[in-house]
Amino acid sequence: MNTTDNNPENAHIGNSYRREDVDDEISLKELILKLQEWWRYLMGKWKVILLAGIIGGLLGLGYSLIKKPIYTAETTFVLEEGESGGGLGQYAGLASMVGIDLGGGGGGIFKGDNILELYKSRRMIQKTLLAKDTFNGKQQQLIERYIDFNKMRESWEDKPELVNIHFTDNPKNFSRIQDSLINKFTKDINDNILEVTKPDKKLSIISVKVKSKDELFSKSFADNIVAKVNAFYVSTKTKKSLENLTVLQNQADSVKAVLNASIGGVAAAVDANPNLNPAFQRLRVGSQRKQVDVQASAAVYQEIIKNLELAKINFRNDKPLIQVIDEPRLPLKKEPLGKAKGIVLGGVILGFLMIAFLSLKKTYNQILSET
Repeated sequence: MNTTDNNPENAHIGNSYRREDVDDEISLKELILKLQEWWRYLMGKWKVILLAGIIGGLLGLGYSLIKKPIYTAETTFVLEEGESGGGLGQYAGLASMVGIDLGGGGGGIFKGDNILELYKSRRMIQKTLLAKDTFNGKQQQLIERYIDFNKMRESWEDKPELVNIHFTDNPKNFSRIQDSLINKFTKDINDNILEVTKPDKKLSIISVKVKSKDELFSKSFADNIVAKVNAFYVSTKTKKSLENLTVLQNQADSVKAVLNASIGGVAAAVDANPNLNPAFQRLRVGSQRKQVDVQASAAVYQEIIKNLELAKINFRNDKPLIQVIDEPRLPLKKEPLGKAKGIVLGGVILGFLMIAFLSLKKTYNQILSET
């Protein structure tokens, strides 16, 4: 016997489920009707929407005519890391016994994609902006060129502290305002002008793109930042091995000077007693001491020269290879907005804005009528 159908509670639950299904159906039906209502309303305003699209297209066309094109300067180069340690492990162990460190230079300072972040650092961008280049036969700082083509001085006319501001080559002497402007320029360059990527993650090819409204600035900035970052990268990677090489070279020069002095001392002792009497052995003591000094200095000099040559090999192995593949050439690639693109974008944007305005207006009127 089926007791479920006779149970009042189960009947109540069944009725509630059916009511919820009906409510869902009603809600879906209301949604469809509401969409149809909105569609009819917007279709009734098609002339207004079309007019807005036409006006937007004309505005987009005008903007495309007055907007300056974007010039892109691109430099690509391949980066090959130096061999850390230079494969001189066994020699480094022998050198360490006499207090000489032949370890690798850069270590893990710039592993992987760290060089990409180095390009975006404030220090590198600041050094590049403060560099000078020749523009139309005139020497000018890149930061002054950046200020000029962005017409910043025109907006600074009502700011006495900015209207006559200039930048020297030494950032240590910058004022608070100058540092603040450098920070602002660095952020803008990272966001809108500079793009550093690895086109293929499996390769060691790096692409540096500079995009701006000034063709000469784009090329100069790309050339300068690549040169400065790569030079800083190489010097940092080889700093330790270069210091070891310098120390060994100084030691070699010092020991060589001592060796030359000892050789000269032996010659002077022989000259002092050219016809030495074999019966007087004490006359030989000075000469023998000089000869011992020569032998000791020669042995030390020989070992230092060996370590010096190993340090030179290690320095060459630590030095990364940076080979430029392509560099920007004038005229640069130009990216204009385009008349067709401006018309389409302007028409679509203003058309959607008009639809949004009409929708908000209808919603507002409905709320007022219900109130």
